Amino acid sequence: MTTTSESWHPAAPFGGPTLSVRQVLTLERVLAGEPEVVAGAGQLDRAVRWVHVAEAADVGVMLSGGEMVLTTGVLLAGDDAKQAAYVRSLHQADAAAVVLGLGRAFPAPPETMCRTAERYGLPMVVLHRPFPFAELTEEVQSRLVRRKFAAVSLSDAVRTGLTALITAGAPLQQLLDEIARHSGCPVVVTNLAHRVLATAGERSAVDDVLRDWERIARQAGGSEGDGWVRAELGGRGERWGRLLLCGYRGDAATGRLLADRAAEALVLHRMLGGGSMASWEEQSARGLLTDLASGTVPARHLLPRARAAGLPVGRRTFVPLVVPGAEPAAVDRVLRTLGLAGLVAELGDGVTAALLSLAHDQDAEALTARFAARLRTTEPDLSVAVAEPRDAWDDVPAGLREARHVADALAGADAALDRPPVVRLRDVHLRGLVRLLRDDPEVQSFAERELDGLLCGEGAELLDVLRTYLATGRNKSRTAQLHHVSRPALYRRLEAIQTRLGIDLDDFEQAASVHIALLAHDAQRH
Repeated sequence: MTTTSESWHPAAPFGGPTLSVRQVLTLERVLAGEPEVVAGAGQLDRAVRWVHVAEAADVGVMLSGGEMVLTTGVLLAGDDAKQAAYVRSLHQADAAAVVLGLGRAFPAPPETMCRTAERYGLPMVVLHRPFPFAELTEEVQSRLVRRKFAAVSLSDAVRTGLTALITAGAPLQQLLDEIARHSGCPVVVTNLAHRVLATAGERSAVDDVLRDWERIARQAGGSEGDGWVRAELGGRGERWGRLLLCGYRGDAATGRLLADRAAEALVLHRMLGGGSMASWEEQSARGLLTDLASGTVPARHLLPRARAAGLPVGRRTFVPLVVPGAEPAAVDRVLRTLGLAGLVAELGDGVTAALLSLAHDQDAEALTARFAARLRTTEPDLSVAVAEPRDAWDDVPAGLREARHVADALAGADAALDRPPVVRLRDVHLRGLVRLLRDDPEVQSFAERELDGLLCGEGAELLDVLRTYLATGRNKSRTAQLHHVSRPALYRRLEAIQTRLGIDLDDFEQAASVHIALLAHDAQRH
């Protein structure tokens, strides 16, 4: 298992907990020495990993990078060449800054050192008052040690918490919520194409990130930014995603540590059965489609999420559809085969929904028919419930509810009857109306009253015959064929139905009443 992370914060090029030069200069003990930045003012966000007191001219050989070097300059006074060489050696050793105490060797900032430090972009600070270097060293070192222990403690807490969640079988979202709680900033998981798969954090902050996701996604591949930390997700030599801490405000090195622990947990979650990248993509689509269909979140607030998920949303036509009984993978495969953009997810109860995004010049009806026909090449009995195309994003929730309603009505149809590949609202007629009213107590009482003679005992078999007979438009030959009985046998069963219900099926009004009751009964049962 491998994860790599990098901070986009220029203040933290080193691996351990750090302070920036700017932060060191704000310490109370340092302020007592009246510090003045005389060179490299644009580099004050460089990280200080350690503090080192050094007077030797070849100080660079004693450094490993990231040190703030303190000196009185006693070995440099009066020799411009040594002063320039001293600063040059600090630059070559990647020192964070040099602090010169004025008074003993230099009553004023030496021009040669200032000029050389400015040329190399090395922050140079002079102290106008005598200042015990030991106090500065003690203060900075103690703060760095405290930060190190705090980072280790946070790392252990995060690892322990995430491991417990994984062991308990927690879903991806719960892990991300825990990561966001520790980081205090939005957390985003993407695939390698920068499509957002999952998010966590304060809703308004996440929305702000997603609203500007196109720019952020471009920056995600770069190496600079403010408080942005990324960790690559992958294992066994393969990368398959990224985790981003968006605007982390803590110490940059701690942010990298936190991102690493989070990435390790996500990789472990996936390896232990928490889902493939495809399943994470489906979870993302499911959350978005569920929120759209429910209407609990205004559609305009979900637009950044849709765009970040890779759905084209500008100047598009949207076609909501639902395919009862289809696997999301099968639906997604057909969309990819046809080159159609869309989101696919299972909304529950074996119902797969999809939201197609088409260009305005594409024929929505023809493409929907092609989609349904292609789907039937592998699943011959499937029908696609389709809503009318929507040209405005705000109308998509109503379209998804319409498609769900059509699919709901379709689910109550007799499976033995031929179903068209594409079914729309205009095709469900009375069945659709009855299913909308199925939870009304009066409708339930009506259904039980009309069908009372067939709802128990031997009536169940006769109820199936009645259902087929009415669904075929009272076609006796077709009904006998579908139930594999002779016509005389069918006649006897129809007579038994009429006797039990006390009706005449040749009377249109009575037959219609029983048909409506049967539709209501089936709707309640489903």
